[in-house]
Amino acid sequence: MVAELSHLPGIGQKTAQRLAYHIVSMPLEDVHALATAIWQGRKAIRYCGVCGNYAAGDTCSVCGNPERHNGQICVVRDPRDVAAMERMHDFTGLYHVLHGTLSPMDGVGPDDIRIKELVARLGTENVTEVILATNPDIEGEATATYIARLLKPLGVKVTRIAHGVPVGSDLEYADEVTLSKAMEGRREM
Repeated sequence: MVAELSHLPGIGQKTAQRLAYHIVSMPLEDVHALATAIWQGRKAIRYCGVCGNYAAGDTCSVCGNPERHNGQICVVRDPRDVAAMERMHDFTGLYHVLHGTLSPMDGVGPDDIRIKELVARLGTENVTEVILATNPDIEGEATATYIARLLKPLGVKVTRIAHGVPVGSDLEYADEVTLSKAMEGRREM
């Protein structure tokens, strides 16, 4: 049991051991309820047929909400990024989940992530802006650049989220790339 629990993200050997001891001390009915909830939850979750986010039905709650269809699509790497963006409560458009980023070193090319599906959506939905919100790492930047070059000729506005110095941090601890991105993303006050 410890070995299986330690496969979960953020769970090390000691935490897995603590969880295993806790599970072993639980009443059998509670252990069964926990196992059933995990099994049923995993069985019920699928990918949204529109955006690729996690969904309990054919479409996720965002794509199923007609008030979210405002012409904006925010492109992210995976469903965890959708959850992060939704915590802002500021973005009112739709999402497109790539399920990865371009990484030639790892053999991941444009056909291995959901870029074709994004282009297809532009042909069927009234999209005025695509917001690229991939991570500010090498793979995320390469993916954003590739998608921007692919979409520009289609006449849709393509934007990139700003990157830079996080709120509450000190400039002396920021690396050169972070400071450079902060300068690039500056705005008038």
